[in-house]
This record gives sequence, C-alpha cells and structure tokens, in this order.
Amino acid sequence: MLDLVLAVLHHLLVLSLAGLMMAGFVLVRPGLGGGALKTLGGIDASYGGTAVLILVVGFSRVFLGAKGADFYLHNPVFWAKIAAFAAVGLLSIQPTISILKWRKQAAADPAFVPSDADVAKVRKVMLVELLVFALIPIFAAAMARGYGL
Repeated sequence: MLDLVLAVLHHLLVLSLAGLMMAGFVLVRPGLGGGALKTLGGIDASYGGTAVLILVVGFSRVFLGAKGADFYLHNPVFWAKIAAFAAVGLLSIQPTISILKWRKQAAADPAFVPSDADVAKVRKVMLVELLVFALIPIFAAAMARGYGL
C-alpha cells in the first residue's frame, strides 16, 4: 500500500508542478503588474515548495517503494530523469530572481510594471524550462517499461 500511496502522491505533485509552471508562464507577459505580480509571486513560491515535495516523495519511492533502490539507482534513464529535473530547477533560478526583484519594486512603487524586454527574457527561460520538463515524463515512461536496465 505504501508504494501505491507514494506513486499517487508523486504523480499528483508532478502534475501540480506542470500546472504551476504553465500558470506562471501565462502570467508573465507585457503589462504585468499589481495583483497579477502578487499572484505570480505566490505561484513561484508554490512551484518551489512543490519541487521540494517531489524530491522527497520521489526519493521515498526509490528507497521505500516496491521496485527497490537497485531498480532506480542502476538505471541511466532514472539519472536522465533526475538530470532533467535538476536542469529545470537551475533554469527556474533566473525567473525567480526576476519575480522577487519585480515584487520588491512593485512594493516601493505600486505603478511598477517590468519592461517588455525583461518580461521577454523571463518568458524565454520559462519556455525552455517547460520544454526540458517535458522530458521528465518521457524518461519516466521509458523507465517504467524497462529501458535502461
């Protein structure tokens, strides 16, 4: 039963992260300010928290799940999945820094709106994040079907 609970939690968290990533991407657009900027800050914080939970539950699956650690730790597809997740995390740093900076500027000046150029830079990185994120379920599906063993 523990394996099932961990698998369900892991999948729900990954789907939640995908939704949060897309919501953030949709919100970051020219004219971003005010309430949308505050909402974006909440989404970004939730994104970080959800990513941490994914790691906790995911590694719990590795060490406590039915397949056992050997299934995962000796599988290069598992490590490709982890590398893609790490790349998404690294890519998320720049947008998070920008969002924090924008929120600080908006707190000082309620009329603040990030420049279109800054928004475009952040959207570009977020798009790359989404594209790399798409590799994670691909690697998971391959691993579940025995690839990499």
